[in-house]
Amino acid sequence: MSIIYLLRHGEIPQSSPRRFVGQRDLPLTATGRNQMAALAERFADKGLERIVCSPLSRCVESAAILGRSLLTPEIHADLREISLGQWEGLTVDEVRRLFPGQYELRGHDLTGYAPPEGESFGEVQERTWKTFLDIAAGENTAAIVAHGGVNRAILCRVLDMPLQHVFRLAQDYACVNILRRDATGFVLERMNMV
Repeated sequence: MSIIYLLRHGEIPQSSPRRFVGQRDLPLTATGRNQMAALAERFADKGLERIVCSPLSRCVESAAILGRSLLTPEIHADLREISLGQWEGLTVDEVRRLFPGQYELRGHDLTGYAPPEGESFGEVQERTWKTFLDIAAGENTAAIVAHGGVNRAILCRVLDMPLQHVFRLAQDYACVNILRRDATGFVLERMNMV
């Protein structure tokens, strides 16, 4: 049996109006660092054997804080956040103005629609699932520090839930999802614990 703690990185800087982040490499805020330090305290007795994370700095730093110098994070490129291509850094209003009708198209087809030079949630799920299975293989206790989009794509697959409903799953900053894998498959024991 393996236990996988699927975490989202700590808080990153917010902008108003909100902008698409995607793979933009934004750092943790002081609050984000505090969130991860609090999680490190909670994980001190969980018997983590490994920590795997996205290469984006918000996840690398979150994983390093979680590991408390006891575990070195393993960086895996396939855990990076969804690429929103030309939409990254733009507001919804800017996307609607620069790419007429595309924001609505994405809303109707979250599984298959990819922004220009970006990727769809279907592509994210495809690239993250094999990595997730590799981490969950055997008998181990591991933490994965990833992103809201990545976590949702993985959870949809675990729950056999259509990706069209990906945003029905909350993934707050520094949240924890607990998954257990045994001979029958995966069980989601807890979701979006903060």
